[in-house]
Amino acid sequence: MNTLVLRVLIFASIFVFFSNTNGYCQEKKNTNPNVLFIFTDDQRADAIGASGNTYIKTPNIDKLSQEGIRFDNAYVMGGNHGAVCAASRAMLMSGKSLFHVYDKLKGHTTMPMYFNQFGYESFGTGKWHNEAAVFEASFHKGKNVMTMGMADHFSVPVRDLDANGKLTDAVEKGFSTDLFADATIEYLNNYAKDKSEKPFFCYVAFNAPHDPRSPRVDYIGMYKNESIPLPGNFKPYHPFKFDDMNIRDETLGAWPRTPELINASLEDYYALISHMDGRIGDIIQTLKDNKLYDNTIIVFASDNGLGIGSHGLLGKQNLYEHSIKVPLIMCGPGINKNQESDALLYLYDLFPTLADLCKLPQPKNIDGENFTPLLKGKTITTRKSLYTAYRNTVRAVRTDEWKLIKYPNQNYQQLFNLVNDPLELNNLAELPENKNKVDELSKLMATWYVTSHDTANMAPEKILPMEYDYKTLKQKPDDKQPQYVLDKYFKGVDLKNIKKTSHD
Repeated sequence: MNTLVLRVLIFASIFVFFSNTNGYCQEKKNTNPNVLFIFTDDQRADAIGASGNTYIKTPNIDKLSQEGIRFDNAYVMGGNHGAVCAASRAMLMSGKSLFHVYDKLKGHTTMPMYFNQFGYESFGTGKWHNEAAVFEASFHKGKNVMTMGMADHFSVPVRDLDANGKLTDAVEKGFSTDLFADATIEYLNNYAKDKSEKPFFCYVAFNAPHDPRSPRVDYIGMYKNESIPLPGNFKPYHPFKFDDMNIRDETLGAWPRTPELINASLEDYYALISHMDGRIGDIIQTLKDNKLYDNTIIVFASDNGLGIGSHGLLGKQNLYEHSIKVPLIMCGPGINKNQESDALLYLYDLFPTLADLCKLPQPKNIDGENFTPLLKGKTITTRKSLYTAYRNTVRAVRTDEWKLIKYPNQNYQQLFNLVNDPLELNNLAELPENKNKVDELSKLMATWYVTSHDTANMAPEKILPMEYDYKTLKQKPDDKQPQYVLDKYFKGVDLKNIKKTSHD
């Protein structure tokens, strides 16, 4: 073999070696799927077209459902105070149940932190209703971050992650939905432009359709001529007292609730969602334009539901289905298309499930359960029941058919057959023929109480009255309500000391 041929063979061997190693000339390209997590605020499970709601227009969310799987029985476990969304987000991000994390994430490994450990690049935008320092520790990049529970949609204080990984001072900018969608689109375009070898974990937390019920101006009246029906379980007021009946969310409308109030609220609520749906469509199109869609797992979910007239309630501080059940849709590589599932799931099950889908080791010391096989069309054994809680005042347990709600301070309970009575209108707890079912579910609840490390006193010595006079409740806006809302929903209310902002 002559010297020239020998040199060629040696050079070729060296070239092959360096081309196949990830420790020298180049890093091996990561083929793990990307994650786009779209999280909304206060969106009922039935407030999307894919759920069978023929009045709301959500074509882009519905398309995600066609491209993947929609879950009919996804729940938030509850909340330890009126801002249920804070606890919901802490559970989601930590993979832990309510009594193991409550609403604080400090000291816990968040989902983006975990993905970062395995080579993911993380980006966050939108509402972060937990500690700001935990956002800084969780995400590599962030823009238009709202570190508070709510804001006037037209003037949102937002912060960015600077080069040192610290959030900047808040600056008030434009409409919340557009701020968060635009930040996401900018990130995805830059990611594609940079030709990053790392997969991304992109978290988009919209503040809509949380109140103020003030859609962007061009969406106001979108449903004005539509005949939106009242919720099937509409009531003028809740029939008994079980907690603070004048909590903030309930002060956004007068008592008794009227069909006109609820219809107007639904018009604005649906308009906020339809605007958000349009911007979700823009984000999805950005994925497609940058050839990222086919390798991206998309999750669409919300932190909790909302009353909006159901059972005479406006807020989420209760354990009825309309407030504790949430929408959940997943699509992407490896996920079956155009499917529905009635599996009983918690939002915090998404942590281990996404880790599995993205070929990561299962996280340790969490409460979430991996339901990946369901996404691939396989039959697996999932939970037979779910336990939910609100403060120390309400507890509930449900199976595939039955639901028991207990109000320990009032020594009162409700039993519903969710198959025959999904709107929870007929309390069957007092019927003699249901005594065995009540006993069975009470024992199940007691088991959940122990295994969840619940701390509520379920047998208080002093029993509180259930009666209350709704006429003594006061309607009061907070300073986040823009002029549109004050004019529409607070006529005749004393608005002294309330900040007014005009966006007409």
